Amino acid sequence: MSSTLLSRRDLRFLLYEWLDAPRLTERPRYAEHSRETFDDVLDLAERVAAEHFAPHNRAADTSEPVVDGGRVRMIPQVKAALDVFAGTGLLGASMDESVGGLQLPHVVSAAAFGFLQAANVSTAAYPFLTLGNANLLLAHGSADQVDTFVRPMVEGRFFGTMCLSEPQAGSSLADITTRAEPQDDGSHRLFGTKMWISGGDHELAENIVHLVLARIPGGPPGVKGISLFIVPKVLVGADGALGARNDVVLVGLNHKMGYRGTTNTLLNFGEGVHRPDGRPGAVGYLVGEPHQGLTQMFHMMNEARIGVGAGATALGYTGYLKSLAYARQRPQGRPLADKDPTVPQVPIVAHPDVRRMLLAQKSYVEGALALVLYCGRLLDEEKTAPDPADRARAHLLLDMLTPITKSWPSQWCLTANDLAIQVHGGYGYTRDYDVEQHWRDNRLNPIHEGTHGIQALDLLGRKATMDGGAGLSLLLETISATVSRAWKADGEAAELAAQLGAAVDRIGGTTRRLWATGDPALALANASLYLEAVGHVVVAWMWLEQLLAVEAATGAAAGGAADGGGDADAAFYAGKRQAARYFFRFELPRTTARFDLLDGLDRTTLDMRDEWF
Repeated sequence: MSSTLLSRRDLRFLLYEWLDAPRLTERPRYAEHSRETFDDVLDLAERVAAEHFAPHNRAADTSEPVVDGGRVRMIPQVKAALDVFAGTGLLGASMDESVGGLQLPHVVSAAAFGFLQAANVSTAAYPFLTLGNANLLLAHGSADQVDTFVRPMVEGRFFGTMCLSEPQAGSSLADITTRAEPQDDGSHRLFGTKMWISGGDHELAENIVHLVLARIPGGPPGVKGISLFIVPKVLVGADGALGARNDVVLVGLNHKMGYRGTTNTLLNFGEGVHRPDGRPGAVGYLVGEPHQGLTQMFHMMNEARIGVGAGATALGYTGYLKSLAYARQRPQGRPLADKDPTVPQVPIVAHPDVRRMLLAQKSYVEGALALVLYCGRLLDEEKTAPDPADRARAHLLLDMLTPITKSWPSQWCLTANDLAIQVHGGYGYTRDYDVEQHWRDNRLNPIHEGTHGIQALDLLGRKATMDGGAGLSLLLETISATVSRAWKADGEAAELAAQLGAAVDRIGGTTRRLWATGDPALALANASLYLEAVGHVVVAWMWLEQLLAVEAATGAAAGGAADGGGDADAAFYAGKRQAARYFFRFELPRTTARFDLLDGLDRTTLDMRDEWF
């Protein structure tokens, strides 16, 4: 029976027939790997996800963590699953061998982790956060900090968090007030409160490594005065042994509509409950130089943003596969042309409107997965391409795509979950089927790691204009190169290329039009529409890329015999073609109205007044 987590056939296509991941093994960093080791890793991840993560997904949702006597209590299956995962070594899949990693390509490790996110996104959140924490310290921490904190995280003995938001500041990090007072021994003592901290307290690991944004007294105001600190839940000695409890106090848990198995916490630092040496304040260790904290934290935040998009994709994907399986086995009604009530009912997949909903889901989730893995491939290029110019190009393109990769799947794979519920009919709104939980879990992703609106401001207000528009120019040039390849391929690919080429032109023209006003408020008033329009163009690009890969694999420019065969591969390729057609016919045209509205410099939202609501 096929998996209802992710499609292995789709992953094989994306990794091997499109992105050519095995070619990465020609580079020194990945020389010990091969397509066989990639498949082994995917097999292992899928097995762990199916056998240890998926079985308690519903239980973690219905029996969410609680505070009991100041300690977090949760169902034991969460720790059991994480212990199994830690034992596989996959937490450090893409990290250096020198710190205990496997040095897998990022594109492969992203595909593998997708199984865990599809199976149980709330349990997968703990290693997800830990991975980002460890990667930040590898990039910015000292050798001692790596030895003390990163190695135990790679082993799964310590877990990690990111502590940014505060109750009075929310996403406005310029307004955080947590302070870090320097000590004679080079450490700092932290005092303040952090809110919405995922994984902020639990007993799943020996220790929790908090990365905390705080201000050193006397530093500049705003974001320029923010520094980054390691604040462990339990202090660690020079020999690596655990010591006294640090002054990090769990105030309470936030109870969200989804991701219920992930603790979401309010934490106080320096409350005085725990004084490891009799003095007040949580002991913290500065990462890098003072007042560079936000720049450093963006290393983790950008990784997390792509990871949120990957999680949204995984939730949309598993919802799609489960609704497809349901539609194939649920008999209801008869074909419109057959009025005989004695004729057996047909599976609902036979009804055109159900096929429409399934095809929409397919176009969203397979397009999103292609985008997530493309970003993983860019990260591999950024880290290992032989030519420094290629590394710089990959870095710039990845920077440009990050807000889209975070937000587009968070919006449209949530829509896929909505359609999965609809395919299930009345059952979809009950807890008898998984799809209602997938929707609730996925509804958090448009907020996680920066809201939809924040990503829109980042894309239009910063990414599209940085370095004189170099990032946007590179993105448009890269998409245009695919358009040119499709023109040469002729047939259906050339037809779709014409549509995509016109949409690319509109991105450039609209961006210039918005910023020509000289009024940032007007330019950014409808930034969310810009993000949605550009995101749709980017995913259309992903579909044209996939169509070209299908044509290369089948040797059929317009389908023909490859679409008519009866074997599994022929059906797979035909499905890819049909999903590409759907996205170009039903979805890409949505961008026209958005670009028209943006080009008109509409002031409706900008001119709305508080008292008019």
